[in-house]
Amino acid sequence: MISGLFFVNMKGEVVISRIYRDDVSISAANQFRLKIIAAKETGSSAPVRMFEGSTFVFKRAGNLFMVAVTRNNANAAMIFHFMTACVEIFRGYFNGKFDEETLRNNFSLVYELLDEILDFGYPQTTVLDILKLYINLGVASAPTTAEETAKMTSAITGARDWRREGIVYKTNQVHIDVLESVNMLVSQTGTVLRHDVAGKILMRTELTGMPECKINLNDKLIIGRKSGASSAAPAPSAGAAAASSAAAPVPGGARAKPRGVELEDVTFHRCVQLSKFDADRSITFVPPDGEFELMAYRISDGVRAPFRIIPVVEEQGDTRVIINLRLSATYNTQTYATNVTIVIPTPPNTARARIVTSSGRARYEPAKKAIVWRLKRLNGQVELPFQADVELIKSTKRRAWVRPPISMDFHVPRYTSSGLTVRTLKVFERSNYQSTKWVRYDTRAGAYQIRL
Repeated sequence: MISGLFFVNMKGEVVISRIYRDDVSISAANQFRLKIIAAKETGSSAPVRMFEGSTFVFKRAGNLFMVAVTRNNANAAMIFHFMTACVEIFRGYFNGKFDEETLRNNFSLVYELLDEILDFGYPQTTVLDILKLYINLGVASAPTTAEETAKMTSAITGARDWRREGIVYKTNQVHIDVLESVNMLVSQTGTVLRHDVAGKILMRTELTGMPECKINLNDKLIIGRKSGASSAAPAPSAGAAAASSAAAPVPGGARAKPRGVELEDVTFHRCVQLSKFDADRSITFVPPDGEFELMAYRISDGVRAPFRIIPVVEEQGDTRVIINLRLSATYNTQTYATNVTIVIPTPPNTARARIVTSSGRARYEPAKKAIVWRLKRLNGQVELPFQADVELIKSTKRRAWVRPPISMDFHVPRYTSSGLTVRTLKVFERSNYQSTKWVRYDTRAGAYQIRL
């Protein structure tokens, strides 16, 4: 696995080094300085390089390079994952700081952490809460009792190392954010050429003890593609997706209208019990304390476009182009979009543009070679016309206008394009306390384009 770990500054000087195996030495850091930093290849070359039988895997964090050296055929993805976790551990100990000065001022703690998170080059414990149980900043404290030692050992070696025991809150609450990014490419006639949704479910838990949470999503939930299975289930109306307000409480037993959703490329946090998900499609887990990503997914079928644009472009000779388009918001009247921006390309030799629109503000921006139409708020089921009379500078060398696509940016709260909804959220704990649950839906534009 990892034979040596180096923290190198921008000049190539070693700030911290730790050798885990005898097949590499500190001279490996000198190779990194000469072959990578001195050659100014840190930003242009691949972050995995091989020199003289040694493989260098490196990433930049702040003003430092974290470099892992191995002479084996190691898993590069796992090394990158470990280095990312390592940086977050240091930031957790040093109040969000990770720079050369911080590491030098706390070198003894840094070496202690490096000895705990790696054993003979193999990653061990990378959970910040567990490390803080037995590695502190050197502050004097009362002697550890036998009971505390037993709890510490259980937390370190147990199956739930992501959550420590003894957590207490006066108010128990769970926040769920369903965040989606819509990618779409539409032809001039309104035909959808490509679409998908990249989504994730974020949680913030403030729960006492060792609770077990259970989340049920849509009634018809399909993982991956199945031959003959109909995945083109209707997308939710904005009202269904907005079952809560921007952040409204949801009763544990509340049921939303059944929706069918086909998920692809699903990944879960390691706290999720996958056997129960395979059995009944329920997400059951003992949550970490605080914020974490419960689930990430992608959906390419049954995606509903929040906006529809039909453009009509008429080129009148060499000096004039007329652009007409109609913007339609497809979500229902209970939902609205904010910060809607539409970038409409114009020919490079545009002189000026006379714009007529009934809502928002639009103007020609020469730096972007486009007309930018901005709307602060757009209610559902609204249709807005737009017209631009573009005057061109006559050129002796006529070139065909390439017509780049129209691009959109927007934010639609209380709405999901995929139709994914949280039907139920339940919290079970031995003390049987009551908890407040909040669910928020949020959709933003990814690569949302309409061809001219």
